Amino acid sequence: MKIKQASQISGLPTRTIRYYESRGLIDSHRAANGYRYYHSDDIERLQFLHRARNLGFSLDECGDLLALHRDPNRASKAVRAIAEQHLVDVDAKIAQLEQMKAQLTDWVSRCPGDGSSDCTILDGLAQPQSA
Repeated sequence: MKIKQASQISGLPTRTIRYYESRGLIDSHRAANGYRYYHSDDIERLQFLHRARNLGFSLDECGDLLALHRDPNRASKAVRAIAEQHLVDVDAKIAQLEQMKAQLTDWVSRCPGDGSSDCTILDGLAQPQSA
């Protein structure tokens, strides 16, 4: 199938599919006319990548996971190690987002939101970053 159909089936934009190909995550098969063609196993890899990216895995992690998925002699501990590290990263991002939310909540609650020029949000943004 051509890239447009691969895009529709996998749920990935054609641009993303081309990018994944340029990064070596997938291979397309080229016809004499230069068109990319994809087989069912290519679609499965694209869907795998789509799910992994939706979970926030980086492209490098996706490549590692895809290689492990293809390897019948893989050790699940290698897969688990990648997922555990990603979970640590997700927890750190959640903590950072919670701090952002707390800061914004504070500023919004103290901003009068009226016709005056006083604004704790702008004041807070103008403050130098503390070390």
